[in-house]
Amino acid sequence: MLDDNNKIIENIKNSLNLNTDEISLYNKIQEVKDILLENGITTLNLKNNIISSIILRSEEISSKVSNSSDSNKNIKDIKIDKILTSKKFGIPIMLCFLGLIFWLTITGANYPSKLLSNFFSNIEIQLLKLFDFINSPSWLTGLFIDGAFKTLGWIVSVMLPPMAIFFPLFTMLEDLGYLPRIAFNLDKYFKKSGCSGKQSLTMCMGFGCNAAGVTGARIIDSSREKLLSILTNSFVPCNGKFPFLICISSILIGSFFTNKFTSILSAFLVLCLIVFGIFMTLIISKILSKTVLKGVPSSFILELPPYRKPQMSKIIVRSIFDRTLFVLGRAILVAVPAGIVIWLFSNVSINDISILSYIANFLNPFAKLIGLDGYILTAFILGIPANEIVLPILLMGYMNAGTLVGLEDYSTIGTILFQNGWTVITFINVMIFSLLHFPCATTILTIKKETNSWKWALLSFALPTICRYFSLSNYEFYIFFMSLLLKL
Repeated sequence: MLDDNNKIIENIKNSLNLNTDEISLYNKIQEVKDILLENGITTLNLKNNIISSIILRSEEISSKVSNSSDSNKNIKDIKIDKILTSKKFGIPIMLCFLGLIFWLTITGANYPSKLLSNFFSNIEIQLLKLFDFINSPSWLTGLFIDGAFKTLGWIVSVMLPPMAIFFPLFTMLEDLGYLPRIAFNLDKYFKKSGCSGKQSLTMCMGFGCNAAGVTGARIIDSSREKLLSILTNSFVPCNGKFPFLICISSILIGSFFTNKFTSILSAFLVLCLIVFGIFMTLIISKILSKTVLKGVPSSFILELPPYRKPQMSKIIVRSIFDRTLFVLGRAILVAVPAGIVIWLFSNVSINDISILSYIANFLNPFAKLIGLDGYILTAFILGIPANEIVLPILLMGYMNAGTLVGLEDYSTIGTILFQNGWTVITFINVMIFSLLHFPCATTILTIKKETNSWKWALLSFALPTICRYFSLSNYEFYIFFMSLLLKL
């Protein structure tokens, strides 16, 4: 009642048939609040004071009756937490962990991607021989081989290796007990933005898959704060965007540096984008909490679990089967039909101009307003079913090819992009565009299912679009963001 929980007060009234006006219940509550306020306890810190007093009293009692053999271990945990959750070192250490994960993902995914690409190329050759043997018409061969199968091969070869590295490493941090510390470090920032500290956990889920982050919002009790978490989850890049961001950042850094530090600098650039995404999450949450989703943030009581030795067998099972294969299967189910549609767009011509070129030419004036071109904007729109196919669509448009183009060599991709007028500003625009990208089709449908409303699903689509236009149409925004990074 002191915490202004109106639902509890209404339940008391209804259950006991009380008239609050007659018993002046609200007046008594206010009297107690005034007494608490005189002692420095407000509505905002009431729960924290209660929890703190309970824990301190429990420690006092347990120290008198308990002789725990794990006392040394608890002392070690406390010493580690003083560093990992401190105001001075907590955030920098978190960024270092994320940067290390991104660097390992970038450096470790290249070789298996090439192996998988060669594997699918060999299968493609055999399938072409089979279709030729049964005298398949060229349009049918193109539809299933160049459309469906090439999309499948690209998705698996580009998406699987980074996921197979990223998810086990991220799951290891989770199994170690570090993720709750991330939530603890970010809790005050989310509170200042008018939302729950639990949103930091759903944001971490979003790094793997935004749809998983949306469903993870079920852990938030407040419906208002749950909506805030759902609407802003797409501001952190999902695993489907990472291969594209890694490729573009590697090409950009590689155009200036050609040494052993290229991968480290590329990982740092991706990390800067992640920080920018978190920053945008907080800003948009603050704006929403002051406008369409007004309210006071609820208290977030989080028990930090003890540090545990990671169980590698469970990590492999959870990361590979529950996450990697699940996300990969979802991407394949959505992307393969999309590959067929894209093949039709690129091969069906009107006056010797493909439908894909018509779309790109139509969108070109709008794309120029935000520093892009028609083919870039077309690739992102056609990539709504799955973010993983944005790059092959883009290359297909630039090379005027009739099929998705899969190139694993970053230098070759970079040559194609520079030949089509890309500059440093274009690279930066595209990376921010990819970061502030409208959710994929799966995430939009998941939002509709979780909220039971197309209104919130459409708002989740519109929010990144508005922010994307603002950030790409104002170059002062880059100066502001770079100054923010320097301060950090």
